[in-house]
Amino acid sequence: MKDMALWTPGDWTAAIAAVALFAFIVIGGIIASRKSEEVVGHPRGLFVLFYAEMWERFSYYGMRALLILYLTKFWLFNDAKGNLIYGAYTSLVYITPVLGGYLADRWLGQRKAVLFGGILLAFGHLFMAYEGMQGVTDPLTKQGDPAINVFWLALALIIVGSGFLKANISVIVGQLYRMTDVRRDAAYTIFYMGVNVGAALGTILVGYLGETIGWSWGFGLAGIGMVLGLIIFVAGKPALKGKGEPPKLLDRSHEMKLYGIGIAAVAVIWFLVQYQSVIQNLLIVSGLAMLGYTLYEAFKLPKEPRERIFAILFLIALNPVFWGLFEQAGGSLSLYTDRFVDKAGVQTSLFQSINPIYIVLLAPLFAALWQWLGKRGLEPSAPAKFGLALIQVGLGFLVFVWGAKTVGMATMTPVFFVFMIYLLHTTGELCLSPVGLSAMTRLAPLHLGSFIMGAWFYMTAVGNFVAGKIGEATGGESGEMSKELTLSIYNEIGWITIGVAVVVLALSPIVKRWMHLDTLEDRAEPKSE
Repeated sequence: MKDMALWTPGDWTAAIAAVALFAFIVIGGIIASRKSEEVVGHPRGLFVLFYAEMWERFSYYGMRALLILYLTKFWLFNDAKGNLIYGAYTSLVYITPVLGGYLADRWLGQRKAVLFGGILLAFGHLFMAYEGMQGVTDPLTKQGDPAINVFWLALALIIVGSGFLKANISVIVGQLYRMTDVRRDAAYTIFYMGVNVGAALGTILVGYLGETIGWSWGFGLAGIGMVLGLIIFVAGKPALKGKGEPPKLLDRSHEMKLYGIGIAAVAVIWFLVQYQSVIQNLLIVSGLAMLGYTLYEAFKLPKEPRERIFAILFLIALNPVFWGLFEQAGGSLSLYTDRFVDKAGVQTSLFQSINPIYIVLLAPLFAALWQWLGKRGLEPSAPAKFGLALIQVGLGFLVFVWGAKTVGMATMTPVFFVFMIYLLHTTGELCLSPVGLSAMTRLAPLHLGSFIMGAWFYMTAVGNFVAGKIGEATGGESGEMSKELTLSIYNEIGWITIGVAVVVLALSPIVKRWMHLDTLEDRAEPKSE
């Protein structure tokens, strides 16, 4: 055992994370044993979903923290290609909720879709623990080592599993509350805390094991986390009070066919994740088809629900701008941190825990702030919050570039500026992501609930692919990251995003009117046949 006197900051961080994880497990047990229907003013089912999503995010973000390093250090892809694969993977994670949401809306129901997705995710993360040979003969395609196909399969399982789980578990959160319930935004912020508790602890523990002991140890822990999430979700079914069940009686053979579609999707994604150029065309074609379908449905509706869909489209369209910048965290910013930041003995992957830790600390403050402003009629509208989010994410890059250039290009960037870019990106995220989730479930027609949530994640997918292309550009023509080029790109995208934010803030009063919040009413739940 390592002498504690020789522990590095990374060792201490991992130890503290392990203690925190144990504390959350104990708190979860206490909540599960309570007999009351509410916990701190919210339905107990919210906390079942909180813990299930916490473990799912533990596995997903833990694996994500290692992915760009695994691609460049184990499989030896160059920086440009590694960023492109990373962007393709994360974009596909956000495309598949369209399929999972559609099947859940029409037939499967959200609860069964989440359960099926969780099973696929567990297998995917466990397959990631299987390694092949390091440094095979073809560093561009890696097809010389058959183990790369297991890696592609693992990514495909995680992608499709996320598609069935991500959109649908968020929809169940919304179903626990009436449409006019003032606790909705606060509930999604609490739920978002669960996401980020898991993300923080997973990033630290999975990343630490992966970088210090071995890749398979880190990825294996991610798989164990996903299994725990499944157990909590299954055991907590009574607390959901029948929410998320199929819209009509589903016979067993039909249900098996729906699962078969999911398995077939794994085979398709296995191909797509290897050929990133195909994904770009897929995003364009399917995005236009989705827009057409949404408008088709919108123009069948009366004026107010139709205009609510227009508001949804406006908000969704901003996703690629925000996430294209934000998702540099797992790609180019991680590589920059690995090579050009004075890390003081901390493993590179652990820096990706800064964002979720900030969210855990700041989310309660934002939830209280929105409620406090809302009671006084001062709360910014959802589109205004989106504009504020864009200002902060753009400013984060500008502050980072300023800090790096202030100390000189030949000097390692002080770690303080890594904390600053994550702080500004986190406050921006809290103005956009939980607010967007709430807006989608509040404004969408009941029969399009999961589809609209899937569309929200789809445009996040576009942002993730854009992030991969930006990361690819930081590699330049040689494919290897240049500090000067990276900072130049960061500076440019920062100013462009602030310009977009100004336009969004100017248009926000119009979009707010489209939302027709003053006439929003609770809608009856469909009866099972």
